[in-house]
Amino acid sequence: MVIVMLARYRYRIEPNEQQRSMLARTFGCVRVVFNDAIRCREDAWSTGEKITPTEVQRRVVTEAKTTVERAWLAEVASVALVQAVRDAHRAHQNFYASTTGARRGRRVGKPRMKSRKDNRQSFRLVGDAFSIRESGRLYLAKVGEVRVRWSRELPSTPSSVTIIQEPDGHYYASFVIKIEPERLPVVEQEAGIDLGISRLATVVDTTGRRTDVVNPKHLARKQRKLSRLERQKSRCMPGSNNRTKARRKVAVQHSKVARARRDYHHKQALGLVRENQAIYVEDLNVSGMVRNRRLARAIHDVAWAQFVRLIEEKAERCGRTILRVSRWLPSSKTCSGCGYVLTELPLQVRSWECPACDTSHDRDANAAQNILAAGQAERRNACGAQVSPSSTMVQGDEAGSFST
Repeated sequence: MVIVMLARYRYRIEPNEQQRSMLARTFGCVRVVFNDAIRCREDAWSTGEKITPTEVQRRVVTEAKTTVERAWLAEVASVALVQAVRDAHRAHQNFYASTTGARRGRRVGKPRMKSRKDNRQSFRLVGDAFSIRESGRLYLAKVGEVRVRWSRELPSTPSSVTIIQEPDGHYYASFVIKIEPERLPVVEQEAGIDLGISRLATVVDTTGRRTDVVNPKHLARKQRKLSRLERQKSRCMPGSNNRTKARRKVAVQHSKVARARRDYHHKQALGLVRENQAIYVEDLNVSGMVRNRRLARAIHDVAWAQFVRLIEEKAERCGRTILRVSRWLPSSKTCSGCGYVLTELPLQVRSWECPACDTSHDRDANAAQNILAAGQAERRNACGAQVSPSSTMVQGDEAGSFST
């Protein structure tokens, strides 16, 4: 049996002025149809009417094109409008499933209306609405052939493409393709990871080797320039062209930070997956930790959620195992040698000595060792029962929710 996975391949595209105008028109039509679909469902719910997705599509797309108010919907690709209706339906489904408890993870909010002032716009095309020409250009229905910066080849024929306009003004094409998993040779090494701020991660493997993954602090490096650009933007009149230009300059710098951070996370995650058969990481409550106003910027800058998500994706593709250890495991306060648990350990204390066995511990390395031990015990304990006899081994969170 061949296992097939879905992956996204994203490329920069360079439309001309006429194509940009058509893309902007498509963004606007998709946004209006999405809002009309949400409004149609809300009106049906308030009156007690049961409405199907087909009926919603007929009202907000087919019938709307025949009216004077929405006649301009016929100027763009109908596939993009249909996909917008499906997105609205999926958003309502996720909301209802989360409200009733059928959807696991964090609670999903009620679908909100899209605004033309949103800095990020997108629409999706499927089927014959797009194709890749022999010349290497991307054909989009009602838009034409767009130039693409091909940084790598597509492994297979894409099933859909999402055209995105980022806040910095650049356009991207995100393809969904089917790929086969790349199974790596089996290795005997496993690793536990303790995430941090001064260091992105402290890794301890089963051989006892410790590896520190440096935190480049991409946002902190750009903070001085960002602060200057934000001051310039604040002096511009709201709604003016100068303020729009200033906002775009800020967005360009944030885009550089995000791309550099994502590239670094990809490389570090791939290295961990290649070297270890199983990886154990702590299930941190990032959304709760950023409420600390003193550490919020640093936590956002280090981007733990993105780093762990990339490790999970690469582990699944390469046939590796990754397990999240419960966030309630006292990994930093527990002696990895004798199991003694401290009553408290302030955050500023980076090293401590066990009062029971007189072993000196580095806070992060000790936590990584405890996460490794707890993860191995939980992996052997496949039924999910409480690990015994050690009281410090806390079972992993089956839900494995992690905000991104």
